[in-house]
Amino acid sequence: MTETAQPPMRVGIVPVTAFEQNCSLIWCTKTMRGALVDPGGDLDKLKAALEKTGVTLEKIILTHGHMDHCGMAGILAEELGVPIEGPHEADRFWIEGLDDSSMRFGLDGKSFEPDRWLADGDTVSVGELTLDVVHCPGHTPGHVIFHHPPSHFAMVGDVIFAGSIGRTDLPQGNHQQLLDSITQKLWPLGDDVTFVPGHGPTSTFGQERQTNPFVADMRFR
Repeated sequence: MTETAQPPMRVGIVPVTAFEQNCSLIWCTKTMRGALVDPGGDLDKLKAALEKTGVTLEKIILTHGHMDHCGMAGILAEELGVPIEGPHEADRFWIEGLDDSSMRFGLDGKSFEPDRWLADGDTVSVGELTLDVVHCPGHTPGHVIFHHPPSHFAMVGDVIFAGSIGRTDLPQGNHQQLLDSITQKLWPLGDDVTFVPGHGPTSTFGQERQTNPFVADMRFR
């Protein structure tokens, strides 16, 4: 019998905070080195996931600066001695305001300075994996998504959800910009791309192009 080849990347989803935000633990199966994507809170749950999988955390990567996605990122990075990469610097004002946001929403959070701001076209390494960075403003001005082409997989934060799209009524949100980000930056990545959104179930870009009431292809004919 021949062994089934290991996929290059594995993903575990750990919902965190009262907003049930999908924090993803991704890792390189060859090196067992990984990253946490958007560790907004519930650090004990995230540390338990690391222990259960045996993954060595290499870094934290962030899609955007909202509290439920990055409120505890700085604290976790300091505790575990790992760097933070992302989001785009246009979200600096959100991250600098985390101390105030934590009091307003009753969530734990602390402002921080990422070790590396990301821009469109950058790449992020995790073990031997290379993720492409795509700047997708609209929900926030500095929102980025992470795409792993060999796995036909993306982590899209709050840009798009199964059957919906991100809200644009918060400071510096822009509805038209969000629609453009989805149709001009996400759709070209391929209908076969499975994505983990910031909240709710996974989907594919192809499925959303057919059925999403906000961005389905038929809306733009």
